[in-house]
Formats: sequence, C-alpha cells, structure tokens
Amino acid sequence: MRSWKTWVGFALSALLLWWTLRSVDVQDVWRVLRTSNAVLFAACTVVATCIFPLRARRWQPILEPVVGTLPFGPLWRSTAIGMMMNNVFPLRAGEFGRAFALTREVPRVPLTTALSSLGVDRVFDALVLFGMMFGAMLDPRFPVGATIAGQSIPQLARGGIVLLLMLLAVCYAVVLQPARIIGWTDAVARRLLPRYADALVRFVELGIGGLAVLRDTRRFLAVMAWAIAHWAVHALGLYLGFMAVGVDVPFSAALFLQGVLGIGVAIPSSPGFFGVFEVVAVAGLGVYGVPKELAVSWALGYHLLSFIPITVFGAVYFARLGLSFGNVRHAQSATAES
Repeated sequence: MRSWKTWVGFALSALLLWWTLRSVDVQDVWRVLRTSNAVLFAACTVVATCIFPLRARRWQPILEPVVGTLPFGPLWRSTAIGMMMNNVFPLRAGEFGRAFALTREVPRVPLTTALSSLGVDRVFDALVLFGMMFGAMLDPRFPVGATIAGQSIPQLARGGIVLLLMLLAVCYAVVLQPARIIGWTDAVARRLLPRYADALVRFVELGIGGLAVLRDTRRFLAVMAWAIAHWAVHALGLYLGFMAVGVDVPFSAALFLQGVLGIGVAIPSSPGFFGVFEVVAVAGLGVYGVPKELAVSWALGYHLLSFIPITVFGAVYFARLGLSFGNVRHAQSATAES
C-alpha cells in the first residue's frame, strides 16, 4: 500500500491544509471554536455519526436480490470498519475493507458480490447527493450572479439534473439488456484488450448483478429512500455545525456544500481527507460569502468531531473480528490477481 500514490496523497493533503491556514489568523480560528455553541456541536457530532447506520441499512436491500436478507448487525459493523479504514489507512482501503469484513462475518456472501454491491451503493450516492446539490442551486436564496466556468448556476443545475436522469436511464438499460451489454463488452475487450477480456466481462457481469435492485420497483424505492435519508441527515449535521460557529446560511447551503465535498474528496489525499476537506469546504462556503475565518473554523471543528466516533466504532469492531491490515491487504491482492 505504500506506493507513490500514498505519498502524493499525503503531500497534497499537507499542502492544501497549509494553503487553507496560511491566509487566516489561527488565533481567530481558535477563538471562534472556543466560543462556539458546545451543545450544537455535540448534536452535530451525534447526527453526523448517525449517517453510518443509515448507510448500513441501505446496503441491506442492495444485497437482498443476490444473497437474501442479511441482519443489520454485520452490515453496520462492516460499514463502521470500512469508514474507519478510510480514515486511518491510505488509498481508500476502507472500500475493500468494508466488503471483506462482511464476508468474514457472513461467509455465505461472496467477496465479489459484496464489492459489486458497493458500486451500486455509490451510484445511489451520486444520484441523491448531486440531485440535492443541484436542487440547492435552484433555491432563490442561492447567491445571485454566482457562475462556474462562465455558466450561470441555474444553467448548471438544470444540466446536472438532466445528466443524473441520463445516468439512471443508462443503469436501467444495462439491467434490462444484460446479455447484449455483456456481449458488446466481450467483443470489444477481445479486440482491444484480449489479455484482460475475461476479467472485464466478469467485472461487467458482477456490476449487472449488483444493479438487480433496479428490477424491483419496491426495492429500488427502498434503497432510494434510505439514500435520501442518509444525505438529508448528513446535511443536517453540517447545518448544526454551521449554527454552532455562527455561519448564517440557509439549510440549502448544506445540501450544496455536501455535493461540493463529494466531488472534492475524490482527489487523492491522506487518510481522512484532511486538507482536501478543509480547502473544498472553505471554497464552497465562500460561494455564500462566509468569511474565511468562520469557514475554516467550521471545517476544522466539524471534520475532527465527525472523524472521531466512527473511527473508534470501526477500530473496536475491527479488533473484535480479529482482522489486521495485513490480511485485508493480502485478500485485496489475491482478488486483484484472480
């Protein structure tokens, strides 16, 4: 895991954290945090932690078409382990760790099935997270005259919503015509990448299997409802943090900011997304004219308080399952080679 990507991530995080703090008075930031509303920050921490059980519950109907109904306990513990690993290990090790932990606790779930289900999980994340962000951009209280790359915010929001609908349509096309999609993949892969053709076809087959949730309207609506609940609660946690430090913005600003953060944390960084989170948060709140000292104070306070509980939960479950980073890494290498 100690590859050049790891060191690039650490270096980028350090650079971005320095860049965020260089133009503010650290004493002012400390003063804001010291005088913030402790009750609201505590409530923010609780609410921010509640999103992880919601994510675990959403995982249940995604897996149900393939492995049947799983109890909530293993799903929650595996989710906590995955989030902890993302927070303390490099290269998003938690994505694989989450799937691996589930297969250790529930052996009847194949590792490939668990991994493909996480891809579906991320599809729903994108649909809901960015749908909420684009909706927030249509709020009349969104800053007037704001543009991105020369495009007005309403134009970008409408275009984004159309793209999300197109993504959903593509997913349905894949589910409704699986044989044709697999056939096309096989033909193209054998022509362009013959060495990896079988692996690519198997990957597409797993992805189509994971999207089976779309075939059942009831199950699809259940997953969508849990995804909406997850991101609505997440936005509430952000907003309580805003109130704690005195950031005066509408609730829709939290919906907008979480979408911006979702894009930002895709950048390679150190474990826990430190540095990246702060600079993206400051930029997102800057759209609403929030002073940099307040934005930095919120970003540091919220990030640390939301980081600690799930990391502790995940570490406890990680130890109880008898896992080690070494055996997770070994399993990941074996999966990549198979």
